[in-house]
Amino acid sequence: MKKLGIILTDKGSKYAVSGCPVNSRAGIDAAIKALKRDKAYAKATHNTWGALLPDDGPIKADDGESGAGMVILRMLEREDLTGHLVVVTRWYGGKHLGGDRFRHVQTCVRAYLDALAG
Repeated sequence: MKKLGIILTDKGSKYAVSGCPVNSRAGIDAAIKALKRDKAYAKATHNTWGALLPDDGPIKADDGESGAGMVILRMLEREDLTGHLVVVTRWYGGKHLGGDRFRHVQTCVRAYLDALAG
């Protein structure tokens, strides 16, 4: 699992991004479990994720951050990145962010995609 760590902060909330190649739902589950072995990620408010699986197609989870998984999926689809899991982690800072939270998810995914390409 490639962890880029904290990408940005806003009103006390912190966002991080991680990811790795996967080919199945079992691979996703194993990767999420491995990520959560890190206590900081296990204690995060949300670990939202998305992946385009070669055989099963798009799959996502919002983990309580409604709509965030779809944002990740759309970005993966635009990049045509199949067989890769991207996880955006948020530690809630006590203040609601409204629509900014979607921009923050996009910023994190873009940082991850740029790191893959670079």
